Amino acid sequence: MKPSFEDLKKELRMKNIQFSYQRLKVLEYLTQNQCHPTADKIFTDLQKDIPTLSKTTIYNTLKILVEAGLVRVINIEDNETRYDIIVENHGHFKCESCGTIYNFSIDIDLLTSADLKSFRINDKNVYFKGICPRCLSNINKIK
Repeated sequence: MKPSFEDLKKELRMKNIQFSYQRLKVLEYLTQNQCHPTADKIFTDLQKDIPTLSKTTIYNTLKILVEAGLVRVINIEDNETRYDIIVENHGHFKCESCGTIYNFSIDIDLLTSADLKSFRINDKNVYFKGICPRCLSNINKIK
């Protein structure tokens, strides 16, 4: 479910997280840009409106939002950390052609293994990689 900016602000207030202009702008950005952005993408886009913004502020804000459970970290590639405003369990599909990451519904709780019964699982993620319909269509047009 897509969270609203107002609902997220209420959650910040309930968790006693101080509002700052930069924090609110990062939160607003994430609600408006559900493309699973990197910290660098957030920084680049917000710096246009906030010239005094620093990357450190972006990283610190994201850390606070993740610790508060308002934002989820996703690592589809080893060298690529992205941020997702939708924290409910769902899967991700990354197109290997255009790089777009898509959300999809999946009941992650059904994914179990007897081999892990004595383990404590802190996080479950489902990632698929392949080619999205738009890119497949473009490839088929070329052929």
